[in-house]
Amino acid sequence: MTTSKSTWPVPTRCPVCGGGTVIERVRCDGCASAVEGRFTTGWVQQLSPEQLAFVRVFMACRGKIKDVEQALGLSYPTVVARLDDVVEALGQAPGAPPPPTPPAPPPPPRERGSPRRAQILDDLAAGLIDADEAAQRLKKARE
Repeated sequence: MTTSKSTWPVPTRCPVCGGGTVIERVRCDGCASAVEGRFTTGWVQQLSPEQLAFVRVFMACRGKIKDVEQALGLSYPTVVARLDDVVEALGQAPGAPPPPTPPAPPPPPRERGSPRRAQILDDLAAGLIDADEAAQRLKKARE
């Protein structure tokens, strides 16, 4: 038996029924260790080979439709139609607004370890000031 180092693109669709595929084994080229499980190629799995080829050209042209027209020898309406097909395959309606971006993470909390704050809390713990005075000082320290 001969081993071949040839690799083939991951089929994104089942050749029998057209359903999505799942990768069940991944092997490292360097050390030959392998991992088995159920892996997906993510959004790529939703596209046909023809759509993937179009996306590759679209990305190489940095999204410039005029450049895609020239690269593929297609008219503007045909390029837009193919792009709409890709968008639709990814679960978006062509022309619909993109899904909302997740909210930005909250800003980091103010530094709580400042020497001034620590001194105020130490004074409170030692009974040198009461809680109201500590609250007032902490409020001033934040400003």
